[in-house]
Amino acid sequence: QVQLVESGGGLVQAGGSLRLSCVTSGVIFRVGLMGWYRQAPGNERELVARITSGGSTYYADSVKGRFTIARDNARNMVYLQMNSLKPEDTAVYYCNRVPADNQYWGQGTQVTVSS
Repeated sequence: QVQLVESGGGLVQAGGSLRLSCVTSGVIFRVGLMGWYRQAPGNERELVARITSGGSTYYADSVKGRFTIARDNARNMVYLQMNSLKPEDTAVYYCNRVPADNQYWGQGTQVTVSS
């Protein structure tokens, strides 16, 4: 069964850092474009960063300069390094293809940033 499993979330104070990890199967990973999404309570899920198989990246304006997406093609892993976290970054974070494939949403990992 194809799965995406996110980890690395937690509770952190504003200004702190977290590193999220996503392990997936080659079936998903070989598509090429992978991304990190987040959903805060009452909000729609949004794409915050994406990365091509070659390493080209894109960031939403809200996280640009603070978040870094990376991938390990040999391990089918995608990472999100989050620095200078703000309370508005509080959300459940998910990884998925870009554009997202609804059959592959995992449980996500909760990130809570206290002020």
